[in-house]
Amino acid sequence: MVRLPLTPAEVERGQRLGALLRRARGERSMLVTALDARVSPETLRKIETGRVATPAFPTIAAIADVLGLSLDAVWAEINESDAAVQPNSSGRTMRERLSS
Repeated sequence: MVRLPLTPAEVERGQRLGALLRRARGERSMLVTALDARVSPETLRKIETGRVATPAFPTIAAIADVLGLSLDAVWAEINESDAAVQPNSSGRTMRERLSS
């Protein structure tokens, strides 16, 4: 199977996801978090550093559950910047609408 290269938006979204998980983990050990989520510590490390920009949904669901994050909140936060740069029907982005 050939994987298509990630778009810049996908890479950025992966970086936002990693940052969100790191913040939510706080002082909690990466090892303990990974084991509680039943993922390898290496997988969690790669997600948190943005090296895996498009992790599998069950993986994110398990990590979010361990960290007490709702999937709705995760989705909203990692897609926040996408909405800010997507034009609406008027052709204006969210950032342009907010700054008016």
